[in-house]
Amino acid sequence: MAAIVGLVVLAGAVGWYESESHPFGRPGPPVLVDVHRGEPFEAIASALAKSQVIGTSFAFHVWSLVHGTPTVRPGTYQLHRNLSFSALSALLGAGPNVAELTVVPGMTISEIAAELSSMPGTLAHAFSDAGRAGRVRSPFQPASGGSLEGLIGSGTYEILPGESGHALLASMVARFVARARSVGLTPSTTFAGLDAYQLVTLASIVQKEGYFTRYMGDVARVVYNRLADGMNLDMTSTVLYSLGKDGGKVTPADELVTTPYNTYLHAGLTPTPICTPSVQALGAALHPPAGPWLYFDLVTDREGIMKFASTYTQQLALVQEAAANAQRHASSGSAGAHPPGSAT
Repeated sequence: MAAIVGLVVLAGAVGWYESESHPFGRPGPPVLVDVHRGEPFEAIASALAKSQVIGTSFAFHVWSLVHGTPTVRPGTYQLHRNLSFSALSALLGAGPNVAELTVVPGMTISEIAAELSSMPGTLAHAFSDAGRAGRVRSPFQPASGGSLEGLIGSGTYEILPGESGHALLASMVARFVARARSVGLTPSTTFAGLDAYQLVTLASIVQKEGYFTRYMGDVARVVYNRLADGMNLDMTSTVLYSLGKDGGKVTPADELVTTPYNTYLHAGLTPTPICTPSVQALGAALHPPAGPWLYFDLVTDREGIMKFASTYTQQLALVQEAAANAQRHASSGSAGAHPPGSAT
């Protein structure tokens, strides 16, 4: 009798193990599982069970003792619920299959495409093609269409296996619309004689020129004051954009380059945004503080101090202060890269 009971128990255990390692039915919905550096296999198995990729971590641990424990690299995995242990082991052993793309405020579409080009597959080309072909549109775009420059949301995007460039670009555009709405900017918004697209363009210039969040409102006020006075913006960032550069100095020769983005030669805003603006830059464009300023300069890189002036004489004093600080920092070996941050 005891032998029969033992056989029944053994048969039940084997049946349970087989049903766990080879579950009935097709794989279920996709789930994302994060594996952290240095995380023990037991913790990974528990996370898989919690996500219902497997039934129990104990059965998977037993299976791994027999068939070999997969080497699991840190990262994010898109898996499916109700996977067989053999299929799960193969997926884990192949490494993370979810990539992350972080769009930092100030990036351009071409820089984003360059980031995508480092990922396997043709996502970068598909991303660029979707934008050029106009298959993805933003409600902020003018009726004439054009580039989506400046109209995509910053932040981190998880790129799932098989994701299309069209879907990725559409999610970026949707995120921008939501972020803009959070500060009161919609496609029908107008402010100070500018339509919504022009406000985004102004915000992109503020993003590059303000550099530090705390100064973006004041930089926006400088831009508005210059537009109201009929002055050229004289913004180095717009020239750098036309040259395909991100930061650095603008030479006198650069200031003469014939391009609609050269605000030393042409009055008004640039034809399009020049980068992805942050929520703070969008807010600054829509809610600038009052002030008489027409000029500004980053007077010290190391401390990140920007000062503002309402007359050209005051601006010359700021330029001299910036030069003196740069010389002092250079002599002490602490000079840093100079961001745009100046209006002459």
